[in-house]
Formats: sequence, C-alpha cells, structure tokens
Amino acid sequence: MNFSGAVSSDFLKLVNIPNNKKPDFINFAATDFLSLRQSLINYVKSVYPLDYQYFIESDLGVMFIELVAYMGAVMSMKADMLANENFLATAKQRNSVRKLLELVGVKLKGPTGAAADAQITFNNVNPGYTDISIQPSDRVAQTTSPEDGSLLNYTLYKVVNGFVDTINSNGVITLYPEESDNQNDTSSIFSNLVLLEGALVTESGDFQTTQSQKTVTLSQYPVIEGSVQVFLNSVNGNVAGAYEQVDNIFFASGVSDKIFEIVYNDDYQATVVFGDGNVGISPDDSASYFIVYRVGGGSRGNVGSNSITKQLNVLDNASNTIQGTLINTDLATGGANAESIEKAKKYAPLTFRRQDRLVTLEDYAVFANNFAGTFGTVGKATAVTRKAYASANIIDIYLLEKASDLQLQRATSTFKRDLLESINKKKMATDDIVIVDGLVRTVDLVTTINIDSSDKQDESIIITKVRDKILNYMNVDNRDFGQSLSLPELNRVIFEVPEVRFSTIDNLDQDISVEFNEIIQLNNLSINVNLLQ
Repeated sequence: MNFSGAVSSDFLKLVNIPNNKKPDFINFAATDFLSLRQSLINYVKSVYPLDYQYFIESDLGVMFIELVAYMGAVMSMKADMLANENFLATAKQRNSVRKLLELVGVKLKGPTGAAADAQITFNNVNPGYTDISIQPSDRVAQTTSPEDGSLLNYTLYKVVNGFVDTINSNGVITLYPEESDNQNDTSSIFSNLVLLEGALVTESGDFQTTQSQKTVTLSQYPVIEGSVQVFLNSVNGNVAGAYEQVDNIFFASGVSDKIFEIVYNDDYQATVVFGDGNVGISPDDSASYFIVYRVGGGSRGNVGSNSITKQLNVLDNASNTIQGTLINTDLATGGANAESIEKAKKYAPLTFRRQDRLVTLEDYAVFANNFAGTFGTVGKATAVTRKAYASANIIDIYLLEKASDLQLQRATSTFKRDLLESINKKKMATDDIVIVDGLVRTVDLVTTINIDSSDKQDESIIITKVRDKILNYMNVDNRDFGQSLSLPELNRVIFEVPEVRFSTIDNLDQDISVEFNEIIQLNNLSINVNLLQ
C-alpha cells in the first residue's frame, strides 16, 4: 500500500490531561475582568481542545466565561478591599479607621460647634432688681445656615472671669446685677455671654443597679465634641459633683478621679462611660445623673454677626417677668465637620507612640494638634525650643484655633487655658510651656485651567471639580506651620481633574515660603477657563 499523505487519526484525541495536572493551567495572577476572561479561555483551549473551539463574542459559552470572569473580578476586588481595611495605612472606610484606632486607644473626634459672643438687653427691669434666671428652654436660639439654608440651633452660655461656665446641676444660667454693662432704672445690658452652636439637650435619671460599670447612652445625636457635661447627685459626697471628660478612663490616676469617657458609634451617638472603682470613681447604685449636651455641629454653623436673635421672657428672683433681646455681636466661627480620616491617620500613630506623656517636641506638637477644648474646638500648633542655653527647657507652642475648614483664628483664652492645663498634667517636670499666638499668611489664588473646546458644555462642572481640589489642598487640616506653598504641587493637584489639559497660577510667579511660626491660608480663589481648539 502506498502512503497517501493523509493522517487518518486525530492526534488531539490522544491528548488526555489527568485531573492532577489541570491545576498547572490555572493562572493565579489573574484578578481583573480582562485577565480572568483570557485565562479562562486559555484554560478551555488547553484542557478541552476538542470539546469547545467557538470563541466569538456572541457564543453562549463565551457568555458563561464572561459571567465567571465578572464574579471573579468582583470577589477579587472585595478580597483586596477587606485586606486593605485591616491596615491603617490602606484603610479607606471611616468605620474601619475608627475601629483600628480604638485598638490603640485613639478616638476619631466628632463634629465641633461654632461659637460667637452674645449680648442680652433687658428693657423693663425694675429698680433694684434681683438675680435673673434663664432656664434651659430659654437658652436655645435659632437661625438659618448660610451653607445649606436649614435650621440652626445655638445655646447660650455665661462667661465668668474670661472663661465659659459650663457645669451646674440644673442647666440654669443666673445673671447678677453687678455683671451688667449698664445698670439703670430702665435697661440693663449683659455682654458676659457666648452662643455655642447646637441644640441643648438635658437628660437625667438613675443608674441601673445591675451594671458593674455604669454607663449612660444619650438619646439624641450627633453629639458635638466636648459638649457633654455630667453632674452626679449622691448621698456619698465623694461621688457627687461635676465630672471631667477624659479620652480614656484608664488615664485615671486612681479610684478618686471624677472622670468619664465618651464612646461614639458611627452616627456620633454618645455613650457616657464612668470609672469602674479601680480607675476612676464608680457611681454608687443610689446616685442619680444630670447630663447636659448639644447636638448638631459642623461647618454649616458658621454664621455672620447679628444673625442670631431671640426675644426672651424670663423671671427674676422676685418672680417679675423681664423681657429681653438676645443677639450675637460677632461672627460665629469654629464650626467644623467630624475629624477627617486623613488627619486621624496622620496623627494617630504619633499619638499612640507618645504613650500619654509629653517628652519630645513632636509629642507636644502632636498633643496640641489633637487637643479638643472645652467646647470641642481644635487648633493648629507647632512646638519649638528657645535657642538659648539657659532656656533649653522652655518650649514655645505656637497656636491657632480652627475657625472653619479653610480659616484659622487667634486662639481664645478658654482654649489656651484648657490646652495649658492638659499639657501640665502630662509634661516633663523640668519643661516650662509657653503658649504663643501663631501667625497666618493669607494668599489669593488666580488660576487658569485649559480644557478642550468639546468640554465647553461641562465647563461649570469642571470648575467645581477644580475648586474642590484646591480647597481640599488648602484645607487647614492639610497645612502645617512652616510649610511653603509649592506652585508645581498645586498644579499637579489641579491636573488630577481628568478634563484639565494643563493649568497655570496667574498671580504668583514663585513658591511662597513662610517662617516656622507661620501658616498659609487661602483668602480668595478665582478660576478662569481657556478653551483649546
């Protein structure tokens, strides 16, 4: 028989891959949709060369391959996200960052409320009038937010010796005749007052006898940072009185400390946690509590002067009805949203490293930047030593108080006092601390962005994106003392908007450098658009 040149048998039929060899054809590096799709096709071609050979888009088999690739890509992304959320450096979700920080005793701060000086004018006081009492229900005034147009609540507080008086057992403010600005027969003006943003809430009750560690969950939220005031009544004199808030009850020095800790959930609903008798006083079962706090907060509370007004009808000690007008006499500033995860991730490792004591300059700077005052307001600070051998242990802390996300202001005496008192409890005995006002360098920015003419219909959207990028870059949380303004870096931030081809800073020709005690703050921003043909 002569050979015809044709092979009668199909050699592919002789190829039979055993099951224990099939894992060798799996591409474990494939994670995204396209690589998974191609890996599945390659696997089918290698393991089932005769069973399936029709790899066009419209085929049912390819549809199933793509569905498997789709699910594989989703599961791969979920696995990566879950892994990332387990580490502080890569976590993106606020809840994940909060839980990771709680493992090392660091808490995310809640929203802060704006504050403004206030004045009450009483027009019908009687000659020789006695003390005037303002009940908790009369301490709340309302206005509208310039940011979103919704309702804002402000709560009235009294200033005593330059500091805001916050703690009492019933929430009543008492104004004495000798405190008035103008004492006469027809009118009396009181300016020793301040308005703090947030609706005033009071809660009272008894502790549950079944609780080994006493806690109280507050009913309304979001609770403004630093606004919770706790007063206990008890036949035990060691338990009764005002309690002080601390970051962690384990910071207590002994069983006699009247302290409490605030634990927030994701919605900033607060739970007040008292000591357990070993660290901090544990309230006895017969004790009762009276808690005052405010709810609200955020940048939406920053309003103009004379924008908060309220008519009052109050009683003096002789039960005479007195009419008055409450008004804010200056800008309400200091309102800010809850602490950003970027700031928390920046300072939390440093806070953990200092271990509740202040030794190095970095310790002082980190503590001051994370400190929340009596009313929850936060600041911006840097710490330096004086350059003199005799002053080696004198540490100057240059401080500014946060007025809004984009503005800093001179720190109030209350904030400075609170910070200094807190520092003195944790500093080295040989250190001498001086609080100094930091300096603000304001800057105007005029930038031109170049976009394609085809994007003209989206011009306003692009401008908004660029504005958000610049405002975030200039946010006071992202600026530090002594940090220069880099024009190339600012242009790179603008270039992150996909529609921007390139940009220029028109009113500045070089970077702006500042001294160690100065910080750059954005004043005015103007964005121009140039269409590219």
